[in-house]
Amino acid sequence: MMIGLRTVLRHGFDHVERLLDAAFGPDWNPLAQLGTLGWFLFWIVAFTGVYLFIFFDTGITAAYGSVLWLSTDHWWHAGVARSLHRYASDLMIVVMFTHLVREFAMDRYRGARWFSWFTGIPVIWFVYLSGITGYWLVWDQLAQYVATTTTELLDTLGIFGEPIARNFLSPQMLSGRFFTLMVFLHIAIPLLLLLLMWIHIQRISEPRTRPPRGLAAITLGALTVAALMSPAVLQAPADLATVPQRVGIDWMILGLYPVINAVPSGVIWGGVVVFTVLLAGMPWLPPKSEGRAAEVFLDHCNGCERCVADCPYTAITLEPRSDGAPFAFEVAVDPARCVACGICMGSCPSSSPFRRSGELITGIDLPDYPLARLRADVIEAAEALTGDARVLTLACEHGAGARSSPGFIGLPCVAMAPPSLIDYILSRGLADGVCIAGCAERDCHNRVGANWTKARFDRQRDPYLRTRVPRERILTVWAGCSGSGRLQSELLAFTKRLEAMPRFQNARAMSSDEKNDALRKARPQRAAE
Repeated sequence: MMIGLRTVLRHGFDHVERLLDAAFGPDWNPLAQLGTLGWFLFWIVAFTGVYLFIFFDTGITAAYGSVLWLSTDHWWHAGVARSLHRYASDLMIVVMFTHLVREFAMDRYRGARWFSWFTGIPVIWFVYLSGITGYWLVWDQLAQYVATTTTELLDTLGIFGEPIARNFLSPQMLSGRFFTLMVFLHIAIPLLLLLLMWIHIQRISEPRTRPPRGLAAITLGALTVAALMSPAVLQAPADLATVPQRVGIDWMILGLYPVINAVPSGVIWGGVVVFTVLLAGMPWLPPKSEGRAAEVFLDHCNGCERCVADCPYTAITLEPRSDGAPFAFEVAVDPARCVACGICMGSCPSSSPFRRSGELITGIDLPDYPLARLRADVIEAAEALTGDARVLTLACEHGAGARSSPGFIGLPCVAMAPPSLIDYILSRGLADGVCIAGCAERDCHNRVGANWTKARFDRQRDPYLRTRVPRERILTVWAGCSGSGRLQSELLAFTKRLEAMPRFQNARAMSSDEKNDALRKARPQRAAE
């Protein structure tokens, strides 16, 4: 059931994101930038909140008047800031839950990735607490409704010496000290939220917390237009001598408050606990069966640090050399953080498939899919290729090429394939062209696989693709799970381009004997030979 739900959601997101790619481009796609947008919205809320505090009177009798003053007399700056503060908070909740559902759909919440999911749960509650305490400070009728409903619910826990809802029975009961406490909470909770957001990204290497400037400008511009066209509403002042009969609800932050009034408090607290526990336990319902963590072979490792720099999840660290080799460092893998994406194997300078004698071992390898097996799969797939222009495809198992077909080799990430493998395929005549079919460019499943692959091919990141490799015989396609039609059409066009190349540029169509001879030479010799 969970697999089916994830599949439906994943294809749904991919279809929508393809439309957004056309509108914004892959780099500015909002759904691929939900995490960075969440950070950006937090800072909008924080800076506008600080600005509003300059004009805000923390006294309980003057709070409403100060908000009314900045919303009317100074609407053109403080009033706009208040509306930005409100709308950015609402949008942050939308972004937060969309990000949660999308990570579930992409199956990026289980296994070694449990930490980011688990630490994201308290972030949800702290965002709501920040919003709820913010509504109290305005001290209009909505604030009165929120305050009385919240304190009555808290009193049902029986953890306070005296019922705190008594503070809102009459104007004489409400102390200015209590209101000062609310101001303190509205400042302290966002600071704790910032700490939780920082913890949330600690197992990610080079985490992105800033959206592209263009997308940030579009977001801020849209919020500003909304603030000007529909300013945040200020309701009538609070009056503890009366009970508000009708208030306007901010459904993003206060959507559950009508439910609180309609059902017993035990149901509310039970629902909160069940929701939190189920959400926090999802990475183990059921646990993800991942490949074994990458393994280091010190005889082939000189501590060059490339795998450390390329790992998306800070799973690889440098440590002092332990085997007496004349190198300062060696690398170590943390199995609790490794997702077996293989990017480290693709970055290792010793990952060369050209070795023909002896066992093919590299400095860092995947136990479940070592380089030796990848080379064997390439040779086997090459044997099945037919036609004058033979194309071998290295496909990400999370993208459009996930389904196996003749000439396709599925990989945990295309960055797992070292550039020397493409050189090996073409120089040995195993294929006339190589297609790299990665997942969607907007959002690599393993965060950096697409970027590292492109940088290696462009000779901007080690290990480089050698200059002798003809780039016209390499096709790269970045397409999500619903982009199989695009992949097939690009492969067809690529095949036709290969067929049209002059003989001296294109590997000529081999006879059956020549093809078998090339495959025989590509096969590794036995160690005894």
